Amino acid sequence: MVTEKSRDMVSVVIPVHNGGQKFRRCLEALQHCHPPPDEIIVVADGRSDGAWAMAQAHGHRTIVLERQGGPAHARNVGAAAAHGDILLFLDGDVVAGPDIIARIRTLFAEQGYVSAIIGSYDDVPAEQDLISQYRNLLHHFIHQSSREDASTFWGACGAIRKSVFTAAGGFDPRYRMPSIEDIELGYRLRHHGYRIRLQKDLQVTHLKKWSLASMVCTDILRRAIPWTELLLKQGRIIGDLNLSLMARLSTVLVFLLLLTPLAVAVVPEYLVVALLCCTVLFFINRGFYFFLARKRGWFFLLQTFPLHWLYFLYSGFSFLFVLFRDNFWRRFPRCRGREKFFTS
Repeated sequence: MVTEKSRDMVSVVIPVHNGGQKFRRCLEALQHCHPPPDEIIVVADGRSDGAWAMAQAHGHRTIVLERQGGPAHARNVGAAAAHGDILLFLDGDVVAGPDIIARIRTLFAEQGYVSAIIGSYDDVPAEQDLISQYRNLLHHFIHQSSREDASTFWGACGAIRKSVFTAAGGFDPRYRMPSIEDIELGYRLRHHGYRIRLQKDLQVTHLKKWSLASMVCTDILRRAIPWTELLLKQGRIIGDLNLSLMARLSTVLVFLLLLTPLAVAVVPEYLVVALLCCTVLFFINRGFYFFLARKRGWFFLLQTFPLHWLYFLYSGFSFLFVLFRDNFWRRFPRCRGREKFFTS
């Protein structure tokens, strides 16, 4: 039980850029929190659409950055201005439940060994189209199926003790677009011995609308490529979240399937290999597929097969691209001046 006298102050930090109506819903949800946050700090990452004025009108602390520097920098600015013992980072396109502040305080009080706590998206995303439903349900399932002793942080709904955040140096501002800045922070936290807990029942509703193009571009340019670069820099793969052994095996199987048209033309018996790959793919991902069928029905599941297998395909190609590119620069250092043609 957390007493009023001993409770930690919670500062909510929200970076926003072109927030629009989604940001309004994010703020309105925080207005209904019981108890309310001790403070809400909104950092406008450039003046953009003026969404920050909504926060100002609600009486929240508002910091407007003249130049867009990315969510990592914006979160750092908000954290530096915060007075709370605990920093709760939220994205401007999520809706938190009314008990989130009470939950955060209780979790930190009951788990004194934990330095940071992350949640997940819930299973009722706001947008109803196929791509948005699939993308958000995939994220929900991955978090719900991962270890509670987490290896990464999560900026969309993640809380951390301010003293730990400051000691770790905050988010890396070199990530100037929404990317893996939260994953990189989590790796640093774990490297220094801090504990991160994935609290699976701490969930927020995601309001983002995805298209096929935005999903693929984000996954490749903002996730897979920089994440591969980070893993190669560390020299090891942490088998958590999207990097589980089953996810890596799925990527190999999809690559084998990609060879089917050419292989069957040469060796017709390769069709048996392709069918076996499909069977194994379904089997090792059956938890996710049955989850989708329960939530949205079998027809929805059938529509997601190509999306899910495409996800493994371009993730694998992104990994190979970074390996090839880095090996190329080592072999031909004089070509480094043309690096822009081989990077995102």
